[in-house]
Amino acid sequence: MGACIATRFGAEGASVAVVSKNNIDNAQLVVDQIRAADGTAQAFCADISDPESCIYLVSEVNSVFNTIDILVNNAGIYMPQSIEETTELDWDEQLNTNLKGCFFMIKSVLPIMKTKKRGKIINIASSFGLVGAANASAYCASKGGLLNLTRALCLELAPHNININALAPGGAKTDMNLEQRQIPGFKNKVDNMTPSGSYFMDPDGLSGAAVFLASADSNSVHGAHIAVDGGWTAG
Repeated sequence: MGACIATRFGAEGASVAVVSKNNIDNAQLVVDQIRAADGTAQAFCADISDPESCIYLVSEVNSVFNTIDILVNNAGIYMPQSIEETTELDWDEQLNTNLKGCFFMIKSVLPIMKTKKRGKIINIASSFGLVGAANASAYCASKGGLLNLTRALCLELAPHNININALAPGGAKTDMNLEQRQIPGFKNKVDNMTPSGSYFMDPDGLSGAAVFLASADSNSVHGAHIAVDGGWTAG
């Protein structure tokens, strides 16, 4: 989903910093797609679960593009497992990336956005932050925390003309849930629970909503979440 959002932003005219945790080649593939469509992009590596890496990343991006107007917090880890199976390391990996990393990325870009007196921050949460899910307690905790972090920071950032909002996608056809999607009968089960009849959207299904939250059309949207899940959390 992150690659699709980045590519869409590039097509809309944004200069895009594409970030991979530790594989610059993965980020470069997305950059090459953006540049092939006459867009502007640069690849970076950073482990956003480390606050010092967040500071360094923002400094590097700012040095290349001379500004940061939009932050999309998309990095995420999903490890479906029961509470008995979940180790402290499993918990820390998911919370550190899905929640702590978002917090410190936001903190790192704020000096730039406050100086400019504008900015758009988009947190990619999850439908599992809106409802509970068995065998995903750490993940649910991280995404539920991210949604409430979005609300709390709205109260701090809206007076500075900085919009912070969240997207809460349902299932998407990505590598993150490939094993689940291959479980016999699983897709039919979740499709039947989804009003639209299709639980797993294409990876590009979030991009339009992200563009909206990054644009002037959403200037009055603060501290909100948009569920992009085929109606799964509506019931």
